[in-house]
Amino acid sequence: MKLFRAALLATALSLPLAAGAAYAATPADALVIAQNIDDIVALDPAQAYEFSAGEINTNVYDRLVQYEAEDTSKLVGGIAESWEADDANKSITFTIRDAKFASGNPVRAEDVLYSFKRVVTLNLTPAFILTQLGWTPENIDEMVTVDGNTVTVKWDGDFASAFVLNVLAARPASIVDEVLVSQHVEGEDWGNAWLNTNSAGSGPFVMTDYRPAELVRLTANENYFRGVPAMKQILIRHVAEAATQQLLLTSGDVDIAKNLTPDQISGLGDNVKVETYPQAAVHFLSFNQKTDSLTNPAVWEAARYLVDYDGMTETFLKGQMEKHQAFWPKGFPGSYDETPFTYDVEKAKQILADAGVETPINVTLDVINSTPFTDIAQSLQAGFAEAGINFEILPGTGAQVITKYRERTHQAMLLYWGPDFMDPHSNAKAFAYNSDNSDANYQATTTWRNAWAVPAEMNDEVNAALAEPDQAKRNELYIDLQKKVQAESPIVIMFQAALTIAMANNVEGYVNGATSDFVYYRLVTKN
Repeated sequence: MKLFRAALLATALSLPLAAGAAYAATPADALVIAQNIDDIVALDPAQAYEFSAGEINTNVYDRLVQYEAEDTSKLVGGIAESWEADDANKSITFTIRDAKFASGNPVRAEDVLYSFKRVVTLNLTPAFILTQLGWTPENIDEMVTVDGNTVTVKWDGDFASAFVLNVLAARPASIVDEVLVSQHVEGEDWGNAWLNTNSAGSGPFVMTDYRPAELVRLTANENYFRGVPAMKQILIRHVAEAATQQLLLTSGDVDIAKNLTPDQISGLGDNVKVETYPQAAVHFLSFNQKTDSLTNPAVWEAARYLVDYDGMTETFLKGQMEKHQAFWPKGFPGSYDETPFTYDVEKAKQILADAGVETPINVTLDVINSTPFTDIAQSLQAGFAEAGINFEILPGTGAQVITKYRERTHQAMLLYWGPDFMDPHSNAKAFAYNSDNSDANYQATTTWRNAWAVPAEMNDEVNAALAEPDQAKRNELYIDLQKKVQAESPIVIMFQAALTIAMANNVEGYVNGATSDFVYYRLVTKN
């Protein structure tokens, strides 16, 4: 009977999901997930930039170095068994471990060069993460060199090797099987079309089936150098409706549901457990310094005491966000996790009065017209009004709000920010650096978009942290920068996003780090 039910499940998962379809219990060696995966545009690591694509890439590819499932806060060797950094000469030499791709082909130093060269040459969306090292199609063969089973990576810029290692742990630095990919090249595409529906990695799983907005099937890689995963298959089913996900989970037809609402989470039965995972995105309120009434630092300081942090995170944001007041998310080296500000209207009033700030201050607040952003905006509107700062909420589509932000035409803005790769410089540059505040010098940072001319000494500290070779000192610099931005800037960081996931009680070992690039299935077991 168990074999029959497992076969029935496999058959059902190969067909489109129909309303009211009946499923059998999931097999012991397969993890079945209900998830909205219609965000996937590309799966080639040289092009993939969406959340769901990042999750799949992490489970089918290795990088030279990577944050691993056992401890997502520690950078460890991937296909590199060791490395030696030479900050003075701006280089790192990696020794490649004895490993195989899922195809059976050996992982070679030449595969590393090939992988980096195709990212830089294709120059698709995530390529900037690697090209910031000074790599171009013209110089890549000089910047990345192969000698036997070693690869030497060079860079051009005042970067610490710790920063470069984090760059090389990012998604576009995934290592692909040159021999396999070369068999599927079409014209000048470097195998891009084929890699968007297939995989060519050395990670714990291989992608054996992908149907857009329907199904992703991962199969255990029998050649994986850390051992074959317990789950022989990972089946990610596209289920857009949260209510359907809830039904499939509670009936035992899937093991994990990833997109349930707080109300649905609270209504789950005894056979389901709920886990909350902090995410990398930080949510903030910011004030455009082109608006005269918002330039007094006392307004920035008072604002920090007019946010009802606890009131929001304990009610409508419960399970979605947690209080966090620094620009680098907790859970990674260099984070500052103290939350010194609380909702205190009288203190805010006193700060404004002591500085001679005249109230009322009337200001527009741009916000994405969807939950929970509109709910946050209404809470802010109520709290700030108590101190004479009156928000007129201007809801808009995400595109409208972000376009206005980029044009610096807003007054106050409610938005969020996530790092492009897991190095604190990614956020330090966004929240603590702006050396040229002119309108003509467009920068994709919160500082420039809010027209905040960052003090020169803070700009210098950001550059110093980027170049600092000692990791402990580097982390100290980032913590100091977070304290300064937290204490005195027109950007009020309020929350860190959280992801609540429901799963069957018998599922153990699922790992969900701060971004989709840190979702791991390798350690999953079923009791």
